[in-house]
Amino acid sequence: MICMAILAIFTGKGFSKEKYEALRPEVNWEHDKPVGGVFHAASFDEEDNIHVADVWESEEAMNNFVQSRLMPAFQKLNIPQPSVDIYGVETWTGTINRSL
Repeated sequence: MICMAILAIFTGKGFSKEKYEALRPEVNWEHDKPVGGVFHAASFDEEDNIHVADVWESEEAMNNFVQSRLMPAFQKLNIPQPSVDIYGVETWTGTINRSL
């Protein structure tokens, strides 16, 4: 099996900044970094819908995190499940500051 880094683009209608801020301590990804997580960036549009770009070492690593940590927190906090599009990463430029 070949593992390829992936770019996951999550879009959540009705997933506001307030819900994201409630989710952060529940999932605790900033202090208990998920295995295989490389990069996470979140933004909100003018209608307060979330847009997230994540890079993962593999789709399997992302799925493990989503099933074991993210989905239980979504259910607990009654957060609507976002849509996700997944793409294989062909190239990467830049550095990651793991302390962010």
